[in-house]
Amino acid sequence: MTANITKAAVIGSGVMGASIAAHLANAGLSVLLLDIVPTLLTPEEEARGLTLAHPEVRSRLAAGALAKLPGIKPSPLYDDSLASLITPGNIDDHLDRIGEVDWVIEVVMENLAIKQELLRKIESRWKPGIIVSSNTSGISIHAMAEGRSEAFKSHFLGTHFFNPPRYMKLLEVIPGESTDSDIVSRIVECGERTLGKGVVIAKDTPNFIANRIGTYGLLAAMQIMEEKGFTVDEVDAVTGPAMGRPKSATFRTLDLVGLDTFVHVANNVAERTGSQAEKTAFALPQVLKDMVERGWIGEKAGGGFYKKIKGEQGSEILSLDLGTMTYAKSRRITSASLEAARAAKGAGSKTKALLGGKDRYSGLAWEILKQTLVYAAERANEIAGSIADVDKAMKWGFSWERGPFELWDEIGLIPSAARMEAEGTAVPAWVKDWIAAGNSSFYRQEAGVSFYVHEGRYRQEEQPPEIISLARLKQQNRVILGNSGASLIDVGSGVACLEFHSPNNAIGADILMMIQQSVEEVRRNYDALIIANEGRNFCVGANIMLLLMEAQDEEWDEVDHIIRLFQDTMMKLKHFEKPVVAAPHRMTLGGGVEVCLPADEVCANAETYYGLVEVGVGLIPAGGGCKEMALRISQAHPQPEIDLQPYVNEMYMNIGMAKVSTSAHDAKRLGYLRPSDRIVANQDYLIHEAKQSAVRLAQSGYRAARPEKIRVIGEDGKAVLKLGAIAMKQSGTISDHDLLIAGKLAHVISGGSVPAGTMVTEQYLLDLEREAFLSLCGEPKTQHRMQHMLAKGKALRN
Repeated sequence: MTANITKAAVIGSGVMGASIAAHLANAGLSVLLLDIVPTLLTPEEEARGLTLAHPEVRSRLAAGALAKLPGIKPSPLYDDSLASLITPGNIDDHLDRIGEVDWVIEVVMENLAIKQELLRKIESRWKPGIIVSSNTSGISIHAMAEGRSEAFKSHFLGTHFFNPPRYMKLLEVIPGESTDSDIVSRIVECGERTLGKGVVIAKDTPNFIANRIGTYGLLAAMQIMEEKGFTVDEVDAVTGPAMGRPKSATFRTLDLVGLDTFVHVANNVAERTGSQAEKTAFALPQVLKDMVERGWIGEKAGGGFYKKIKGEQGSEILSLDLGTMTYAKSRRITSASLEAARAAKGAGSKTKALLGGKDRYSGLAWEILKQTLVYAAERANEIAGSIADVDKAMKWGFSWERGPFELWDEIGLIPSAARMEAEGTAVPAWVKDWIAAGNSSFYRQEAGVSFYVHEGRYRQEEQPPEIISLARLKQQNRVILGNSGASLIDVGSGVACLEFHSPNNAIGADILMMIQQSVEEVRRNYDALIIANEGRNFCVGANIMLLLMEAQDEEWDEVDHIIRLFQDTMMKLKHFEKPVVAAPHRMTLGGGVEVCLPADEVCANAETYYGLVEVGVGLIPAGGGCKEMALRISQAHPQPEIDLQPYVNEMYMNIGMAKVSTSAHDAKRLGYLRPSDRIVANQDYLIHEAKQSAVRLAQSGYRAARPEKIRVIGEDGKAVLKLGAIAMKQSGTISDHDLLIAGKLAHVISGGSVPAGTMVTEQYLLDLEREAFLSLCGEPKTQHRMQHMLAKGKALRN
């Protein structure tokens, strides 16, 4: 149904409007970006002799917003070239053009009167069939549509993108009283399939779902902090990862959002709710009002609850003392309960460990969590269609690891509800009735199917058939083979999925052995193999700890064995007689990329950060990464008269500087992904899409890749590469050890000591990779880099 949503207009080119336009362009839509006509000339325009009537001046706001997109960090665009899909204009001159689009999104300031006036103008140019939506964080859709025709109202709804639109998964879709159900379905499908969003239908209530609960939780934390005398640092220590929430916790989140914006959102509930208790809960603390008056509204103003200052020893983070309204050095908070939470795995275990302590931070965590859980239960039916939608909204919109009802289950519904009642906190009647009926959780699993409480009984949680859950398949006993590092799972239609599940999905001998066993199993009993998983990241590379231990013990035969095993395994994948499809997502680094390179096709999630980064730990790619990149260059330019040097130079820089793509689109630009590889917007659909690719390849008369010779640039080309590295060393860009690594890398990708144009085998380049890798493993500075990466999680420059 989304095939006809190919063109959109975004009205309002502020930060949010421009970013929404960018994400629509990411999805391949043609976008018209409009804003008001300026009333004053800039000094530059005056100097050029322009007038307010000049077209360039009249569309300056939208054009300026478009020009700024490539410079925003993190980028709202998958690739800067996608900005070409956006056309800037202005409302006065170009509003007629909305008649050419399929979807109009209003993204002007959060002011009901301004939105109503703009909708009046839009309807004057509107044609039946065009969808119109408002990006609002909480204004009533019904109120906005007052005065509009019934036909227009049937096509009008709310679409609340969370900021930044490219990166935040949640899209709240808010139907109005008159919105046609088909219009809602079209936007939901477009949001999920085209834009890659997690869509939740919200009711037309103040602040909808995520902002309603999230804002309440933030205010509750502030009120408890004031009552109990906690500091900013202490509250954030409790309400961040220790509770299964982002590192930004409470006050860093407020600084990121902007205190002025937060005040507006909180006031929206206080002004529109009919509950006196809720008005009190959403009343702003005086300190928050004072900070806004002083202009201390967060990062965009240089400081809020936190402030970063630059000193002689580098940057320093200061936190605000709310008693004195002065800044002091931020401090790390620790206690027995916090350390127990930090040591635990998973949001539920962390929260249980935190609550299970006996110190003041356990008490703080319980008070904040208790109030948030009760509030979510009180408002769930008012704001959403189900508790499952509430949980999804909080996970996707606020990056909580668990939604409130999921977390309530994990800490124990019955004992926690009893504790609340014993402390005088009223548990909502429907929750007490549910427990009284003999139930001990809001959710339950049965034969791999999830159910949640709805209207006093369990309802099955429906998933589109395009969402394949490996966890659910494992519950249904669909595991074919498995060990500590990986499992082979039957995903249907003759396709088996190899899933990594080692720590950080790092590749060790267990995963390599499972790949080899999977190839044999698929050879006998299946039509195709896909490589995918549901980890936070696809794969962060090889098991560095194992390599470091062997190198420090000078077990060179064992290091050689590990690398040979890796290379041999990748060659088995590459020349397997049945199709192999890899489905990477998020961080896919080093060995993770090398697992994907032999695949017949890659289905990458759009948010895939992909790169051969081995130089960061003092090594070079040796699982076939150098060989595969050299092969691709040779395949792309088979004519012997074509000079390969420029292409090899670019590849050398990408690997030598450990470049990581900022998206799957960027990975294509860097040459890590092929033009034929697929990009999937929604990670939830990634395994299904990889499976579909595998089935298509298997049914199209698939033939395994034949071994190929690779044309290399040889000794002369290697000299050119080394000269470039020497120049970087002389300019201070790289260190002596970097230069050593660069020389090894140049030797491998140039083909070693052979004449330019020599055709070499894949095994020849693999041997060069392995020799270089082994020699670098013996370097003390490389071992220091490996140690630093394991200890600090970042590269050491030595």
